[in-house]
Amino acid sequence: MNIGIIGCGNISETYFECQKIFNNFKIVACADINKEASSSAASKYNVKELSVDEIVENNEIDIIINLTIPAAHKKIITKSLLKGKHCFSEKPLAMNFKEGLEIQKLANKKGLYVGCAPDTFLGAAGQRARKLIEDNKIGKIVLGTFNLMSHGMEHWHPNPDFFFKPGAGPVFDVGVYYITQLVNLIGPVKQINAISGTARNERIITSQPRYGEKIKVETPTTLMGSLEFQNNAKIQFFCTWDVWKNNHSTIELYGLEGSMIVPDPNFFSGDLLISQKDNDWKTINNDKMLLGIPNKSDGEGNIKANYRGIGLSEMIDSILQKRKARCSLELSLHVLEIMDGIIKSAEENKPYQLSTNPDQPNLFTEEEIKSLKL
Repeated sequence: MNIGIIGCGNISETYFECQKIFNNFKIVACADINKEASSSAASKYNVKELSVDEIVENNEIDIIINLTIPAAHKKIITKSLLKGKHCFSEKPLAMNFKEGLEIQKLANKKGLYVGCAPDTFLGAAGQRARKLIEDNKIGKIVLGTFNLMSHGMEHWHPNPDFFFKPGAGPVFDVGVYYITQLVNLIGPVKQINAISGTARNERIITSQPRYGEKIKVETPTTLMGSLEFQNNAKIQFFCTWDVWKNNHSTIELYGLEGSMIVPDPNFFSGDLLISQKDNDWKTINNDKMLLGIPNKSDGEGNIKANYRGIGLSEMIDSILQKRKARCSLELSLHVLEIMDGIIKSAEENKPYQLSTNPDQPNLFTEEEIKSLKL
């Protein structure tokens, strides 16, 4: 299928490059409200430079990749659907659950697919962990934790303002990876309890080119609480951009027969740790799986598995095969409701009951992955 990209910022390079990994799409055009950004991308990747309106009107384009800021996600997805195009969006799906429901209503009416990042749960670590859980290696999962702790983005991102506005913050911007992974591993969530806080009402940019500028913080920078899943598992979470350093693991799952530590869900691979009952931890390396083979530099000299774009490729295959995609609208809408519910539970100081209840995405087999790779 032919792809048009709207939004030529930092993440766009990943999508332009991933067409060299997967075999069922080709990027043919790009657009951005910043003409300098779209001109640069068009020249570098030899694609047409179009305006936003031109790209959604273009009859040669089958799918729009939406890489705009969160505040523009619903607008661009809606434009794409109204022009008869499928859409795959960067996370989050929308600014809030209400907007997500409006997207779902239009997509269903038009009979079109909307997919959404993150797709990292389809990687080697997420799929190996899922298989171990399905094979009952640690028994039924009853408890767990996830910890997302850092000091935010203003020290490295050139334009970090949006991270501290509604629709972003630690849960919407990074917690989305953890929540999506947990739904992949355990299933949907039914209830949320949360509290929130903001350590500082103002952030100072220490990155270039805006060193010294101040940002007003408009969304909580710390959220803590618990998620109760449909299978009654209870997961404690701690999401913050108010911590310089910590020694917590990312995701820990506790079953009736053992425990598992899942690596950072922001990445496709990494070692799993598993223990039966009180035995020592056993390391499970996933670097030989198709979406675990190290293939790209992380910018610090380390080669890691980076297969972002597999969610798009799998969605295209699902369209052609007339089946539900794994990075489906139903999944991303549920994840959006969880994130929105965390904010609301903290604001209202009461539990939030989920209204969405999607199916877990199916296990992604090595055979299926192989069929999508060049």
